[in-house]
Amino acid sequence: MTWWPELGVGFYPVETGVEPYDADYFERYQRQADTEIGRALMQARVDFVNRHFAGAVLDIGIGSGAFIDRRNAASGGRRTTFGFDVNPIAAAWLKSRALWLDPYQGQVPAVTLWDVLEHIPDFGALLDRVSAWAFVSIPIFTSAQHVLRSKHYRRDEHVWYFTSEGLIRTFDGCGFDLAAMNTIESDLGREDIGTFAFRRRA
Repeated sequence: MTWWPELGVGFYPVETGVEPYDADYFERYQRQADTEIGRALMQARVDFVNRHFAGAVLDIGIGSGAFIDRRNAASGGRRTTFGFDVNPIAAAWLKSRALWLDPYQGQVPAVTLWDVLEHIPDFGALLDRVSAWAFVSIPIFTSAQHVLRSKHYRRDEHVWYFTSEGLIRTFDGCGFDLAAMNTIESDLGREDIGTFAFRRRA
């Protein structure tokens, strides 16, 4: 792993897509979402986004689609939340509900990256498409040693490993300011997860 301590950013060259993003992957997330912690987590995410932004949001890497369902239900059934995913099962789920949106085809006002940013080798190209807000949950580390002993150290899946300061500096370099951060996901039982809201600088 390459580690830049001045930025608090780690990069591990992985072969993108080694982890099979398939039906089993989608179904695993469905099972996780249908638990007490899963439901509380989705509600916390919806509340966090809605505290800052009331408009249309694109969920990148939808897991089971539970966040999309929860936020659209909270909007009185209006379609305010859409999705994009490399998993063909998730993509089919989105398209069957007319919720598929490709961010690389134009600008989007806001994205959610719940447990996703660490999977994307060139996330800067995605953030270039975001005009207002980016909401992120991600494992946060204190050192390279913390990474190596963490359950979030996944050589076949995770490309990036951040400290909190490193993530904030990285988004600053992409034109975003930190608007809010919390540890609600860790408080709900997830290990070492930070939640962040970043706003595009005018």
